[in-house]
Amino acid sequence: MIRFFSAALIWLTFTFSAAAQDVFWIQIEAQSSLAKAQDRARHYDAQLDNVSGYATGGRWYGIALGPYVRPDAELLMRQLKSQRKIPADSFLASGNSFRQQFWPIGVSANTTAQPVPNAENSTDTPTSTATEPTTQEVVEVPEINIPDETPRQARTSESALTREDRKLLQTALQWAGFYTSTIDGAFGRGTRGSMRAWQEAKNHEVTGILTTAQRAELLSDYNQVLEGMDLQLVRDDASGIEMLVPTGVVEFAEYEPPFVRFEPKSGGKARVLFISQDGDQNRLFGLYEILQTLEIVPTQGPRTRRQSSFELEGVNEDIHSYTMARLDNGTIKGFSLIWPAGDDDRRRRVLGEMQASFATFSGTLDPSLSVPGEDQAIDLIAGLEVRKPKLSRTGFYIDDKGTVLTTATAVDQCERLTIDGQHSADLVHLDEDRGLAVIAPQENLSPLNVAMFQTGTPRLQAQIAVAGFPYGGILVTPSLTFGRLADLKGLNGEEAIKRLTLTSQDGDVGGPVFDNGGAVLGMLLPRENTNGQVLPESVNFSIDTNE
Repeated sequence: MIRFFSAALIWLTFTFSAAAQDVFWIQIEAQSSLAKAQDRARHYDAQLDNVSGYATGGRWYGIALGPYVRPDAELLMRQLKSQRKIPADSFLASGNSFRQQFWPIGVSANTTAQPVPNAENSTDTPTSTATEPTTQEVVEVPEINIPDETPRQARTSESALTREDRKLLQTALQWAGFYTSTIDGAFGRGTRGSMRAWQEAKNHEVTGILTTAQRAELLSDYNQVLEGMDLQLVRDDASGIEMLVPTGVVEFAEYEPPFVRFEPKSGGKARVLFISQDGDQNRLFGLYEILQTLEIVPTQGPRTRRQSSFELEGVNEDIHSYTMARLDNGTIKGFSLIWPAGDDDRRRRVLGEMQASFATFSGTLDPSLSVPGEDQAIDLIAGLEVRKPKLSRTGFYIDDKGTVLTTATAVDQCERLTIDGQHSADLVHLDEDRGLAVIAPQENLSPLNVAMFQTGTPRLQAQIAVAGFPYGGILVTPSLTFGRLADLKGLNGEEAIKRLTLTSQDGDVGGPVFDNGGAVLGMLLPRENTNGQVLPESVNFSIDTNE
């Protein structure tokens, strides 16, 4: 009878790019004016290599590094983020949204993959691919606009503004990204500086005093993005939440506790969720983890968890989402805004209105409001799609901190690693020759058991078992596949390899091979057919634990 320590076994997931050798850029910043974008591109160009800038549509200008092949881009992005040389919310972009190039000025667009700067210490050795460069129109800075008033006239018209008018101008400057101080209606040094920055970005004469027409332009920009949003104050008695909702682009769909779901109108991508449930701190922290497994929270973006609240932001090429929740008197309430990527101007304005209007009152969603239907699936949580890994393999704990041993077949090209589908992990060691990879969780785990390795010489034809997850995450407990130890060597006499007689599946790869006493003999290796030979399904191999 084989004794199996199931607590030592874990399920690992790996997320890959569908086209690992296509060229990618690291998008690091976007600005709503060309002048500001050129200024920021000049700033980055003084510190980093391969800085480029492209118009991305919707009056936005993106600043990026590249292009690189994807493994190089991922490696460089990690390095620069850790060195705090680029923003933490930088992400990979395929360049599909890039239009006219504005930086470097006068240089044609380059789509040939570049070598990673200072990558001589890297263990990654990807092969670069290149496409033919294309020539794109260079965007020129427009001439300075002629002001409608002299500075004296502008100051006179400004003096007629009420305090609320002044606060509204500060709010508009803050929304546009130029003002970071207090909204107080006092036009001091900070406000004047933000006015000068706005005038420069909009190609106006820089005076620090907005003319009547410039004030109208600023407020028009501030209000124009809300056209068609139809922000309405929605009070939902079932969830105990009241908030402005952009009803022009979303509409109420259904209750799926703990969510009130507002789905897109007319095939759009915008979505809104109200979050409402009873709970304590443990449940709040659990919700924080679960939300990060959903497609609506992309992996790139800042995360903040406090004692009684959390915030999640996720960015990819399709969506930009924001989620918050807080614990108050035994209830957990919050909201999510999921918005199309690239429309950041409108997203920030809508999000600001939602945050300012968010209010709660008594009551939480009744779990009975959710009525099971035919569309139930294990890859949905309350009707929301769970992020699916591109690949899942088995691994097993080798220490009490949660360090995992698994197969190296795909780990070296992973975009993201998770343990049990929810704990983010990092690759800490890769031995491609032996087919081994060691993964460490980003936060220490406390496994109930760790692998106990067999140190003696096993008996030929002894019963063995491989434990693994052949069906990915569908089954929450591992499956056992029984067989026998056929040989202490590989087919070509390899001392470090054992030949097994059993039938395994791809998801079992990386799983432990147990002897009949429950000790680990080795790790199951992937099946490889070489020289045109196809081995019988019952022939498998494991690498020796002594290796």
